[in-house]
Amino acid sequence: VQLQASGGGLVQPGGSLRLSCAASGSIFSINHMGWYRQAPGKQRQLVARINSSGGTTYGGTTYRDSVKGQFTISRDNAKNTVYLQMNSLKPEDTAVYYCKLSNFQLGSEYVYWGQGTQVTVSS
Repeated sequence: VQLQASGGGLVQPGGSLRLSCAASGSIFSINHMGWYRQAPGKQRQLVARINSSGGTTYGGTTYRDSVKGQFTISRDNAKNTVYLQMNSLKPEDTAVYYCKLSNFQLGSEYVYWGQGTQVTVSS
């Protein structure tokens, strides 16, 4: 499995960015795709996650509290792509953003990471 993330960049506070992550290879029917971020000197943290039904089932999407109402995760299963729409960006959103795919089968989880894309929020 390969994950190709794109869409990062430099944006002013209050601006918006849309991240994309395209997956290729063996993607199981039961999976999660998600976005994590890591700021310098800090641990990688979950930003948002969406299940293989596109979030239409109970518990299908998960957001960290600090981005609820600000970020929206979605996916296009036909394209094996997950998106993160980020609005009203703040300097504290500055980080490297990584996409993650978790394949689930027979009680096991198989985890894959993308290469990361830098998001910098600064005036």
